[in-house]
Amino acid sequence: MKPAAEITGPDAFCASREHFEAVVGYLRGPDALRLEHAELEARLAADMREVIRQLFQDHLDLRAKNEERRGDVVAAGGAPHRAVEADHERPLSTIFGSVTVRRLAYRRRGEENLYPADAALNLPEEVHSHGLRELSAIESTRGSFEEAKEAIRRSSGVEVGKRQVEQLAQRSAVDFEDFYEAADREAVDDTDVLVLSCDGKGIVMRPDALRPGTAKAAAGAKTKLKTRLSKGEKSNRKRMAEVAAVYDVAPVVRVPGDIIGRDGDAQRPPAPKAKNKWLTASVVDDAAEVIGAAFDEACRRDPGHERTWVALVDGARHQIDRIKAEAKARGIDVAIVCDFVHVMEYLWSSAWSFFDEGDPAAEAWVAEKALGVLHGEAATVAASIRRKATCLDLAPDKRKNADTCADYLLAKKEYLHYDRALGQGWPIGTGVIEGAVRHLVKDRLDLTGSRWGLKGAEAILKLRALRSNGDFDEYWKFHLDREYHRIHEARYVNAAMPRAA
Repeated sequence: MKPAAEITGPDAFCASREHFEAVVGYLRGPDALRLEHAELEARLAADMREVIRQLFQDHLDLRAKNEERRGDVVAAGGAPHRAVEADHERPLSTIFGSVTVRRLAYRRRGEENLYPADAALNLPEEVHSHGLRELSAIESTRGSFEEAKEAIRRSSGVEVGKRQVEQLAQRSAVDFEDFYEAADREAVDDTDVLVLSCDGKGIVMRPDALRPGTAKAAAGAKTKLKTRLSKGEKSNRKRMAEVAAVYDVAPVVRVPGDIIGRDGDAQRPPAPKAKNKWLTASVVDDAAEVIGAAFDEACRRDPGHERTWVALVDGARHQIDRIKAEAKARGIDVAIVCDFVHVMEYLWSSAWSFFDEGDPAAEAWVAEKALGVLHGEAATVAASIRRKATCLDLAPDKRKNADTCADYLLAKKEYLHYDRALGQGWPIGTGVIEGAVRHLVKDRLDLTGSRWGLKGAEAILKLRALRSNGDFDEYWKFHLDREYHRIHEARYVNAAMPRAA
């Protein structure tokens, strides 16, 4: 390495100084005195951005001037690259503007050039810098790719195409799974309940991104009218995005009366509060794979399977089957609890088999049945609902909702032991996963008129999950480290960067 005095020579940043002095000269002049502060802000933002860009360029030129020849540049295949050429250039679009990187090229006939200086800078393969990639990742999770493009232009003055923004977001998300596989988890109170939950929501996709069965149905679909859809016809087809959550909960023991209401003015204890929430979502992987990822995260938190595991579901059979299969394969005891809010919806629906809409008596009846379910008597409640419908000799269409509710209570009775759940201090609602589905999927991917490609949708789901988990900053460090290995270290024998001669 050359002495520091050479690297920081007096002429290295003369172009940057000239730009800076030009800005100072303008601020001293009469034109600047006539500007309002907003105009001054805009002028300085643009001028100083150019000063910073020139500083960046001057520094790159200085590095190029002082780059030393290396004597052991050997490609991954074992072939040494001994021919050296100076002043090979490549562009780099940064958050300050475009710069040019000049460096030594190590050559061998019939093989790709090697650029050790690129590794020192950890340059990306594409023209856009990691700073622009990070901006694209963040802004793409907030709004459409078009809005992200405009946000980047406003904050940096750099124009990035809408398609490039989407591609940069996709590149940003590639290390999601590896990041969490390598993540360490802080120790938590062993008495905390470990909760898993999952759900899904459809996303409107482009035809080439649909699952085979959906694509076949879409291709064969015909409309009765040319100018509008008839009942039951669809203009778009969806692909299911699967979402999973894992979190910790300090147990809060409650009784049924705390949920439905109790006599007197005694204050109800608060519901168990979720903490250390972790979310994941995918439109590529199916429910089995996403639930498997949730179990992976739970195992990272409790590798010895010593804590109490609870799975909260909305009652969907495929979710329950996948949770059972995953738990059995891993030898884990998981208590499955159906969301109580879903039970209440069924009870209220059944009430209109017996009461007129708005009848206050319906409220008391639903509360009574709900208390029965909360006491662990779902089968008894189901029987009483059927019996009431039979005693009233209701017509089939009138008693339909009552029978549907009873069927649900009987089918899910194994997962409706709320007496046990409340007594152990477990949560009994799926609000966390429902909020996650709304935040990760609906708020960004369910925008009016949007149709998604598979890679773009998957990237946005991963990036929104990272930000929701509060892990984006740590992930970005991990991502850049992985980029260094993929793009640079992997090109050299034994992934060893060459040393200066």
